[in-house]
Amino acid sequence: MTNKRICILCLVVICFFISAYTLMADEGKLAPTQVTSQIYMLSGKGGNVGVFMGDDGTFLIDDNFAPMTESMVKTIKSLGGTHPRFLINTHYHADHTGGNENIGQGGTLIFSHDNVRERLVTGSYLEPFEAQLEPTQAPGLPVVTFSEGISFHINGETVAAIHVGHAHTDGDSFIIFENANIIHAGDLFFNGFYPFIDVHHGGSLKGMIRGVEELMSLSDDNTRIIPGHGPLADKNQLRQYQKMLQTAYDRLRVLKADGYSAKDAAEENPLADLEEEWGDGLFKGSRWIEIIYPGI
Repeated sequence: MTNKRICILCLVVICFFISAYTLMADEGKLAPTQVTSQIYMLSGKGGNVGVFMGDDGTFLIDDNFAPMTESMVKTIKSLGGTHPRFLINTHYHADHTGGNENIGQGGTLIFSHDNVRERLVTGSYLEPFEAQLEPTQAPGLPVVTFSEGISFHINGETVAAIHVGHAHTDGDSFIIFENANIIHAGDLFFNGFYPFIDVHHGGSLKGMIRGVEELMSLSDDNTRIIPGHGPLADKNQLRQYQKMLQTAYDRLRVLKADGYSAKDAAEENPLADLEEEWGDGLFKGSRWIEIIYPGI
């Protein structure tokens, strides 16, 4: 591997997880994409943030890394919103929950799946990135948790959070705006590249496929989908992502049944034909195989 490629890989890892906090404080801008008159996607370093504004207050879906909070709140206010009244975390990773403590100190009520709160309370170690996620302090912990789902009736809309088991993690939820026909998919959906799957904390490729199939069943050709990472999407893009996941699973399952180790499976290069379209994000196919293979 060339020095240039090593540097690029290191930068991606640094930016994606907790070790990036101080670096991103100087770059902390989130670009808004208008989805409806009341709903925006904020994108930048870390996971995509969903913002829903109205007379009942601002409802936030995820909150990126901690150094992004000031910029995020300023952006929300520039769009006509307020400091968030409610926040829901789609899962526990720091690029989606890093701002919890900052946001919670402002009086925001935080919601999550039961397992998300557990991970935030105890902290976690992400082995593929050698990253230690420290415990979240009380202002940033969810005060309302759920096991299967929860609904909010706010700003003239019904917003439903639905849990998907053992997908990206063991605590994933996606969020549906029922009237607006908008879905925030959390990290069930990485639009345009191979997704990180946290197999050490309950995730699996098969579970990701099930989750995406559920998203497909609840969307139509007019649905707009906010992915956990990547640009705003539609059902066709989600369908292509589903096809890629299923193809990868089918091929890797055969290799595992034949006794291949993760390293040996990666060396077989079974995703070569997918690489151009999906391998230009967090991982090349070989590295992605090594990460997800224990959960096949």
